[in-house]
Amino acid sequence: MNTMPADLVPPPGTRIDVMLLLEGTYPYVSGGVSSWVHQIVSGFADLQFHIVFIGSRPEDYAQPRYQMPKNVVGLTHHYLFSEAVLPPPREWRGDPRTAEVVERLHDELRRKQHAAARAELLARSLKLMREDMTLAYLLHSHESWRYMTEQYQLRCTDPSFVDYFWTVRTMHTPLWTLADLAEQLPPARVYHTVSTGYAGYLGAVLSRRHHRPLVLSEHGIYTKERRIDLFSAQWISDNLPVLERTAGETGYFRELWIRMFESLGQMCYDAADPVIALYETNRQRQIADGADARTTCNIANGIHVGPFAATRTQRPEVPPPVMCLIGRVVPIKDVKTFIRAVRVASNRIPELEGWIAGPEDENPEYARECRELTRSLDLEHKVRFLGFQKLVELMPKIGLVVLSSISEALPLVLLEGYAAGVPAVTTDVGSCKQLIYGLGPEDEALGASGEVVGIADAQALGQACARLLSDPDAYRRAQSAGIERVERYYTQPLMFEKYRLVYEDALARSEARQRGVPDEVGRVATILRGEAPWPAREESA
Repeated sequence: MNTMPADLVPPPGTRIDVMLLLEGTYPYVSGGVSSWVHQIVSGFADLQFHIVFIGSRPEDYAQPRYQMPKNVVGLTHHYLFSEAVLPPPREWRGDPRTAEVVERLHDELRRKQHAAARAELLARSLKLMREDMTLAYLLHSHESWRYMTEQYQLRCTDPSFVDYFWTVRTMHTPLWTLADLAEQLPPARVYHTVSTGYAGYLGAVLSRRHHRPLVLSEHGIYTKERRIDLFSAQWISDNLPVLERTAGETGYFRELWIRMFESLGQMCYDAADPVIALYETNRQRQIADGADARTTCNIANGIHVGPFAATRTQRPEVPPPVMCLIGRVVPIKDVKTFIRAVRVASNRIPELEGWIAGPEDENPEYARECRELTRSLDLEHKVRFLGFQKLVELMPKIGLVVLSSISEALPLVLLEGYAAGVPAVTTDVGSCKQLIYGLGPEDEALGASGEVVGIADAQALGQACARLLSDPDAYRRAQSAGIERVERYYTQPLMFEKYRLVYEDALARSEARQRGVPDEVGRVATILRGEAPWPAREESA
């Protein structure tokens, strides 16, 4: 069992420019989001960052995957489901008046409200959680038990009270512990969350508590990804017999979880300005999910092209017959479809291999199933599980970057492959069509840098890989298009220029708020959408 990593506590009075709120990512989990966080912190060396890592339990994480840059002045760990965050049990009668307030709050939550009313409701809830309805009240009081049993009888459509009890308890406990954490964290000038969910909720609480700006950078749409996870989660009970369900019915407890994450997302959208997406489809999804359109904008990922471009000279003249999935071995990457696609492609190219370059420790059971599938398809001599790899060393050895995911945002690994001269074949998720076929006439004129196929279609995925690897002219065209596309639209300097504007604006608004000057809603988002001119550098705070 891993020991809990120590916090890095900044000395009193340390200036914290940006507090990054991270759920289950940097610095303990590798992947696109963590790589992006490391880019941002390293790239803004003039700013001082405090990182709040929100995880499940200490034993779920190994050693850090990244070395902290020197401008990280604080690191706080918070584990949502650790016994250490719970108050000791004790019998407590509880105040009936508190239960009455809770009932009124729940009634208001169930009604559709505007942002100002939701903000006022959040403020009242936080006050109540500090004073009367503490976590001890929720977990151990007679009044809490009475209220929960009444709600079960009134609202629950599932027959199991035991499952209802533990679902409600498990759902609500992190909200209390995060509110407590907000009381303990040192204040920062700006808060920046890289998702909604629990990190976004903490961001909303901190922003309201300290009256400082909150920036949201949503790489994928959190509520959509949690919905995918919850549909397949084995730990959620579905006690309604299969024959009694209607088509598409998700089950009471799954729907309860989904509604909670939707509510947390709305709290974060209400508090954040700007609300940043990686590409336009996700920006529209944020608006549909409740974000104020005025605060929304896009900032595409960008990479440091140089190290990958330097590997082009190492590439053999004939593309290596290797299709490579670079990513974590987890269900959302649909590694099983990739393995089946290797079987399809190798039927056409006998010497072809499929490499899987990514850690297997996040979901060991799924990794075991992937290895079993490899054996059952007699692909042990074709499919190689490489674990974590240095990509600049890996890229010259592979012919294609392949994504078989069922959900993505704007994958950095595609851009890194392009910079190294490696085309891609992907499923139709996130911004993959944009990255492969271009966005707008000028980008589209560069040509396709690979192919896009449907989700969970191993036949189409394998055929597309075989088609590209066996056609030298098409491969070279895809290779050239990828290089040109990443160098023109997806470089690190372009991304940093936009985030410099975001941080300068947020820091200026932070100081203005302390003087009682109200925000101009969506100011920086309007600039990033191209609807207002960029400020002159000397005018920036």
